[in-house]
Amino acid sequence: MLDILWGTGGGAVAALATTLGALPAVVGRRMSQGTQDMMLGFAAGVMLSAAYFSLILPGIEVAEARSGSVWIAAGIAAAGIALGAAFVGWLNASIPHEHFRTGPEGGADQAKLARIWLFVLAIAIHNFPEGLSIGVAFGLDRANGISVMTGISLQDIPEGLAVAVALVGLGYSRRKALAYTALTGMVEVLGAFVGVIAVSVSAALLPWGLTFAAGAMLYIISHEIVPETHRNGHQMRATTGLIFGLILMMFLDVTLG
Repeated sequence: MLDILWGTGGGAVAALATTLGALPAVVGRRMSQGTQDMMLGFAAGVMLSAAYFSLILPGIEVAEARSGSVWIAAGIAAAGIALGAAFVGWLNASIPHEHFRTGPEGGADQAKLARIWLFVLAIAIHNFPEGLSIGVAFGLDRANGISVMTGISLQDIPEGLAVAVALVGLGYSRRKALAYTALTGMVEVLGAFVGVIAVSVSAALLPWGLTFAAGAMLYIISHEIVPETHRNGHQMRATTGLIFGLILMMFLDVTLG
């Protein structure tokens, strides 16, 4: 029960970080496209580092300790990563949503939803794996959970700002931009709850949950974030942000986890 509270609370911290990141957009601060791309690159670096250092490697260690075979452990990790990526790919293909620049994706029901909800669903698909990773990490142990929560929360601040700025740029009021950015952050609470519940139900699910969450994040990095950061000619800034985010998350994982 305590792990469930910690895991869900970790998702709530990340959701709060998303909301806090949106506040500068409410008071009129603007962010250049280059800075947005660098911040999104930073988010990708944090997620990439968390996927490997906080999820995949611990998942392999747990699976090897329980199975007694490095081959079985590697197979579980491979299957978990593939399932996580496939799950987010299925969400991306099935749920109607719209990206800020690339337009509508998903199911055929976009016309039935207000455009703002299409944007919210697009960010929700992005945020759910982040919350899932926090919950699963707390299911492993508290130190690992705090490490992942800290890293995800740090990258949620610039991410929340980028979302709010984009919404304001599309003509939505600053109040609506803040409200809807906060709403997308709440998806992380749901993801964290699902993640910690899944691995709490059965200890055997822990390595699967860890690697599943990693695969989900890897899909988001490759399919959404990296292409977005390289779309506007700011590849160097985006790569600098990615490397810094990866190093920071690696440092947090080693020192806190």
